[in-house]
Amino acid sequence: MPGAEAWPDAYARHVLAEVDSTSSEAARLAPGLSRPTWIMARRQTAARGRRGRAWISPEGNFAATLLMRPEGAPADAALRSFVAALALADALADVCGPNAAIALKWPNDVLLNGGKVAGILLESAGQGGAVGHLLIGIGVNLIAAPPSEAVEPGAVRPVSVLGETGMRVTADELLDRLAPAFARHEAQFATWGFAPIRTAWLARAARLGQPIVARTMTETVQGTFETLGEDGALILATPSGRRALPAADVFF
Repeated sequence: MPGAEAWPDAYARHVLAEVDSTSSEAARLAPGLSRPTWIMARRQTAARGRRGRAWISPEGNFAATLLMRPEGAPADAALRSFVAALALADALADVCGPNAAIALKWPNDVLLNGGKVAGILLESAGQGGAVGHLLIGIGVNLIAAPPSEAVEPGAVRPVSVLGETGMRVTADELLDRLAPAFARHEAQFATWGFAPIRTAWLARAARLGQPIVARTMTETVQGTFETLGEDGALILATPSGRRALPAADVFF
């Protein structure tokens, strides 16, 4: 396995033996933290995914949250999900080797050999239209994936790094690669804006140019995944015209 880059100086790190959820712990610690901080737990007892769903996270898998205080509007803060996805793809490609197929599934999943290996969850707090702090929660199936019956019908099959590659990667090894990768992409985002992040994300996008199904809270939309909007929205070409969806669950 290639060596990791140096840990980025601007970022702190806290590693816990057990916690309810790394994002809950990050929110509790937020008032006392003065710089971006990675909070990793070796075991979570109440992990959560998108829309309040449970996230199954046995010991040996990766569970961490990055606490940030980003400048700019909430819409800009939300684009960090794409920054995190690129960083996670880089880190996984590093530990899994050249034969592993890594792809990014809109809005915030990472695929390994076509199966879901990781998810990203953003949460924020603030007032007056400003983001007080941003939590980027990341879960990766390093050694075990949930059973297929644990995910909703039609969802991408869950996979693990160990199951797909035979490589036993520790949470510490992944964090040592993820933190520098995130710092690189975040610096690019801060300097140049979303455009280069969008371009890099599209280069790794799953099912780009192919038919997909997107389910919002109110409708199901079928169409061809055309591109990613400049605001991070999913752009579909549908029989009734071009549609931009800012939030949805995507099914293949």
